[in-house]
Amino acid sequence: MKWEKISLGPLQTNGFVLYKDGEGLMIDPGGSEEKLFQLLDDKKITVKAILLTHAHFDHIGGVEAVRTKYQCPVYVHKDEAEWLTDPTLNGSALFLREEAITSEKADHVFSKEGSYTISGFQFELLETPGHSPGSVSYYFAEEKIVFSGDVLFHGGVGRTDLPGGDHDTLMTTLHEKMLQLPDETIVANGHGPETLIGKEKEHNPFINGFGW
Repeated sequence: MKWEKISLGPLQTNGFVLYKDGEGLMIDPGGSEEKLFQLLDDKKITVKAILLTHAHFDHIGGVEAVRTKYQCPVYVHKDEAEWLTDPTLNGSALFLREEAITSEKADHVFSKEGSYTISGFQFELLETPGHSPGSVSYYFAEEKIVFSGDVLFHGGVGRTDLPGGDHDTLMTTLHEKMLQLPDETIVANGHGPETLIGKEKEHNPFINGFGW
């Protein structure tokens, strides 16, 4: 499996294209559809499914464009299934006002953690709430990479001051889920550069010393 990062939408959110043999998964299409489609066309990738780490507006702005172009299903956690259609829940009514972002409902909702195979891509779904109630991370053990949305960043952690966010829940998520992954795991997050689990254990000021 190969993967590409691309900055999309009003907040330049990291979207990720995972692909092999011309078929791919799209994680968090935040917007900027023309830019995204150019990348997909250049790489000759057909998107087979859209996976959302969570449903804040800056991660879902391009959902309908990608779903329509490729006629592919959308997956989101059940705790944020209603956020796609509601700009108040996804935050765009607050931050973008007249340019509120919505999409149609997801085609599938994740209801529990576990191993999943979608269009030939196998991964572990981790429930990683705190930044938002339905945040999930997609862990590809063979490739040693986790696509974590806005849970853990290079030198930082996700904000918890938005509706549905909770600091204590986020700290539990980091301790019990993210930091349990192998140290060499790449953290491909929603904003900024990638990092490594081991690096964040040692140097992240928000979690350094939290049980380690």
